[in-house]
Amino acid sequence: MSTWDEEIRQRMAAIRKQGRLRESITTGEAAQPVVVREGKRLINLSSNNYLGLAGHPAIISAQQQGAEQGAGATASRLIVGYSPETAALEAQLATYKGCEDALIFTSGYTANVGVLSALLRRNDGVFSDRLNHASIVDGIRLSGARPYRYRHRDLNHLEAQLKEADRLGIRNRLIVTDTVFSMDGDIAPLREIIHLKEKYGAALMVDDAHGSGVFGPEGKGTAYQLGVADGVDLHMGTFSKAYGVYGAYVAGKKEWLHYLVNTCRSLIYTTALPPTMIAGITTSLELIRQGEDLRRDLAEKSSMFRNQLRQAGFDTGESMTQIVPIMVGGSDQTLQYSRLLSERGVLSVGIRPPTVPDGEARLRFSLMATMKEQELQESITVIVDTGRELGVI
Repeated sequence: MSTWDEEIRQRMAAIRKQGRLRESITTGEAAQPVVVREGKRLINLSSNNYLGLAGHPAIISAQQQGAEQGAGATASRLIVGYSPETAALEAQLATYKGCEDALIFTSGYTANVGVLSALLRRNDGVFSDRLNHASIVDGIRLSGARPYRYRHRDLNHLEAQLKEADRLGIRNRLIVTDTVFSMDGDIAPLREIIHLKEKYGAALMVDDAHGSGVFGPEGKGTAYQLGVADGVDLHMGTFSKAYGVYGAYVAGKKEWLHYLVNTCRSLIYTTALPPTMIAGITTSLELIRQGEDLRRDLAEKSSMFRNQLRQAGFDTGESMTQIVPIMVGGSDQTLQYSRLLSERGVLSVGIRPPTVPDGEARLRFSLMATMKEQELQESITVIVDTGRELGVI
């Protein structure tokens, strides 16, 4: 046995002992409100397919037509160039978002890691909500900038850190935050953050992965819902959640994005999205803009689901969106809860450290606009009965 074999064995043993072991499970029909796992049908409360568009026939048809242009993009956009369809989609996105320009990335992760590591330098200061997505954390680490992590949605703490940076003479300051927090379902106080941004001469980047398509007029996003989009310097969102496809975008000022084209390593050194994805995103954008009924249905179902769980005695935190957690606490009990729900026909994955802080393990439920009322009510009954059985309520 090599030293590396022994090292990996010890690391895996530690992961098991900490209750953090993860396994991938083969699942069919994942785009649907009911999935098939190991031959069993489960009500799908784990998907980010918020508007149900991942199975939309118009998107699938567009992707099939897009594939006729080729199976792949073949290279980075700076090597072989980028397609007219990609250029047209970026122009549509910029107009849609009310920004000067937009760039398409291969994923939300590559967008955040690439933008933050390109934009920030060692003498800059970056202010990040402590519950921001891992891609933001990793982008900040790669940048080498001075990191400030403020307590979740704590404006007083953020302002204290901005004052500290001011005292230290840090000239370039960037605030970055999720809009909808993926494990809590609450929303960043963007209006107040923008006030602090302007007061202290900072810039603001938002990660609207879980708000894009769901909130705002025509699904433009959370900042548009709150009426503060003009105060955001960089809007990042994904096409892999409410849009039902794959990829991501960054929208903002033309010169800022031109700078990213020249410096962002995850854009420069990654093969562009294939034609089938560009075609799918283009069609999905049309459906998103026309999707007021889907957004209304999602909001109503999420509110009903959340309120019934709260009335039953569950702690759902500050959730106010389609993401609804049940706070359990310990990892072992959370895994047991998730396993029992799966046995009883409900799919909800237990979320454990390091994805969430120690002692804050939970079940994360995420709803789809296309779920049936009967499916939701059946799920609520199983969740409540199982919660009582385990002593969670």
